[in-house]
Parts: sequence; C-alpha cells; structure tokens
Amino acid sequence: MKIGIISDTHDNMPKIKEAVSLFNMKQVEFVIHAGDYVAPFSIAPLDDLKCDYIGVFGNNDGEKAGLTKKSKDRIKVPPYHITLGNREIIILHDPNDIDNLIKSQNYDIVIYGHTHNPVIERHNKTLVINPGECCGWLSGKSTVAILELDDLTAEIVNVF
Repeated sequence: MKIGIISDTHDNMPKIKEAVSLFNMKQVEFVIHAGDYVAPFSIAPLDDLKCDYIGVFGNNDGEKAGLTKKSKDRIKVPPYHITLGNREIIILHDPNDIDNLIKSQNYDIVIYGHTHNPVIERHNKTLVINPGECCGWLSGKSTVAILELDDLTAEIVNVF
C-alpha cells in the first residue's frame, strides 16, 4: 500500500494543488497530513485526491471548528493512532513526544511535522518520517513523502 504524507501546507494553495496532483499521479492509496493546514479554505484541494485522507491539527491550526467541518471530521487531535495495512502508525505535529513514542516500540511508523525539515530515519523497528514543508515558505523547498507500507520504505519527493 502506497501512502502520501504531507505537512505544513500553511495555506499555500498552489503547492497544495501540486502535491495533490503528485499523489494522484503516483497513485497513492491514502494520504496523511501531519498538521498546519492553517485556514479552512486550504482543505478544498484535498477533495481532489483520488483516495481518502486523514490528518492531525498543528500549532497554527487555530480555526479548528472550521477545519473539522471542511475536512468532514478527517482532522484529529494529535497524537492520533491509525492502523493501515497491518502497520501501526502514530501521527503528530509537534515532535516533543517523539522520543517516547519511538522508545515504546508500539508503532511501526511515527509521522510528524512542525520542523519544516524532511526526515526519514529508522529506530529499531520504527520508521520515523517528517515530509518537510509542502508550503516551501521557510526552506524554499516544497516537499512531501511517499511511504510503501509493504516494505516500510519511504522517500522525500520535491513538489514543483
């Protein structure tokens, strides 16, 4: 199962649309958003995904009621646990608790955002992924991640 991972979209509508096109082109089967959508209007491009998605709130997601409504309850309070393809996944935005989640060895995959820096690391059985920032505001690079659940491999992909 191929999963698209996105974070820190920060209302950058052109980049969100490009990321959605990339996920559709790569035929991802599910998308995970690690937070910081910002405004409810920025949810609209996600409706063009050819698969379902889920995500968590980030620290800049102040309008939670609007985001919840626009996403049809797909945005959850972090940390949020989901099982996909027999893999245990925990999704959060802020990485403050990441060390404890890794040490617990309860999860196959830990996904986070907030830092705007892409990361793919393995810690024993746990794969840790930060897709970087889709918006490109801080780094000048717009990135997402593609995860293959079957073999637990992931790559960072530039969004143009």
